[in-house]
Parts: sequence; structure tokens; C-alpha cells
Amino acid sequence: MKKRNYTRRQLAIIVALSAAMLLAAILLNKFLPAGDSEPQQTVSPAAVVSATASPAPTETPDPTLQIATFLQGPKSWEARREWSGKWGKQIKDGGSFGGFGCGLCCMANIYTSFSDYKASPLDMYDYAKEVSEYEGGGAIDWGYMKGTLQAAGFTCDVFRKPKTYKKFQELIKNSMTSIVVVSSAESQVYWQNTPGHYVTLFLYDQEKDQIFLGDSGDPNHNRHWVSLKKIYKSLKTANRWQILLVTAYDEEMDNFKNESFGGTMVLPDYAK
Repeated sequence: MKKRNYTRRQLAIIVALSAAMLLAAILLNKFLPAGDSEPQQTVSPAAVVSATASPAPTETPDPTLQIATFLQGPKSWEARREWSGKWGKQIKDGGSFGGFGCGLCCMANIYTSFSDYKASPLDMYDYAKEVSEYEGGGAIDWGYMKGTLQAAGFTCDVFRKPKTYKKFQELIKNSMTSIVVVSSAESQVYWQNTPGHYVTLFLYDQEKDQIFLGDSGDPNHNRHWVSLKKIYKSLKTANRWQILLVTAYDEEMDNFKNESFGGTMVLPDYAK
């Protein structure tokens, strides 16, 4: 190979060009790393956490807001309590609705809570007279309640108090809702001065062993969570039946389909 000789001027140019190329390489490596077409952006740890964090959980709706719990008596109406109505002071077929209407309130609770329709205790009173042999003017019996609810699309049946609390729990757990009759003659753990009274049981909480109570006769009991064991102890065994269990609703079997509340009443905003 022929050896090439450089002049001083040529060597100086070569050294200058080499230095310039080295400087350019350093600058490019600093501001534009290999493989990137744009300068990298710095991302803060907070931004990474924000981007990867789970979305905030949505608030669970309160199931009790779907439950109707009508009150029957004149004192509730005079105080204009929510769920009370003018029916509390009305005479129906010779009897005071405020004195006998607990069963009709229970039926109205169930129909309003579990169908897409509405019924006040007065609506259920009229419908029971229409579809059963209930004559009005007094407390409605088990057979008339059962027949009326069946005509309104519900699957239901009547039962006696089970011999064990565990069996009662199973009945309530496997139901949609239920009507029971209670009496302070059986136990005073929750009711006093109550010879016999229909109440509605909703939303059984198996973990806490509690039910959401619709008690038309006592505003201080109405819409309260109550120990199911207190209900069991209070069931009126002197009555022919103690429990009406509702297990399903079928709109196609509903011959009532009542569109609006009848009567004058005070309703909470969520029920209007």
C-alpha cells in the first residue's frame, strides 16, 4: 500500500473536522437519544399512579328507597308523617280504617314495592272487596290477603310458625317479602300493648340477621331494621296462620295494574 503524506494544513483540517464530529455526536446523544425522533418527556410518579389507579367506586343505591311502608292511624295523619294518609281518620263500611287497616297497608306496601304500579291502602281495600269475599269494615283475613295478592300477580302462601328459629330464617331468606302477625301476648321484646297486628318484612340481611320492618301501627317502628329473632318470638300463635310468604311477582298475571295512588297522603320525594 502506498503511504500517503499530509501537509500541516491538511492535518489541521482533519483534526478540526474530527473534533467537530465528536462534539456533534455528544450533543445528539444528549438531546436526541438513539431510536427517538423527539426528546423524551419526564413523567412524574403521581401522574403514573393517577393513570393506573382504579376508578372511584360508585355509591351503592339504598335498597330501602324502593320499599313502601304505609301508616294506618289518625295520629300519623295528624302529624303529616311520610307514608301516612287521610284514610287514618276515615270510616269504611262502618269501621275505622285506622283501627283495622294494618293488613291492607301490608298489601299496599308489597304491591307498590315490587310491581311497576302503585296502590295505597285504600286501593287495596277496594281491590280486595272486588276479587275476594272480603266485605270490608274490619281486619282482612289470611285467605282474602292471599287471594287478593295472587290476583295482583304475586305467588304467595300462608304458613304457621315453624317449631325452630332456623326454619323460620330459611322461610324468610327464600322469600321476596312477607306479612306476619305479631302480638305482645307472645313476647314484649319489641311490641307492647299489641293484641294482634300485621306487619311487613323486607330485605332480609343474612349477615346481620335483620329485616327492614314496615309497621303501619307505630311510626317509631316503621322503616327500622329489626332483629329477625324478635319477630320470631313475637309471632301470634293464637292466630290460625302466622306468616304469608311472597316468593315472586309476574306482571302478566297481575289483573290489578293500578296506575296511581288513591286517596290523600304524604309521600317522601323518592316515592312520588
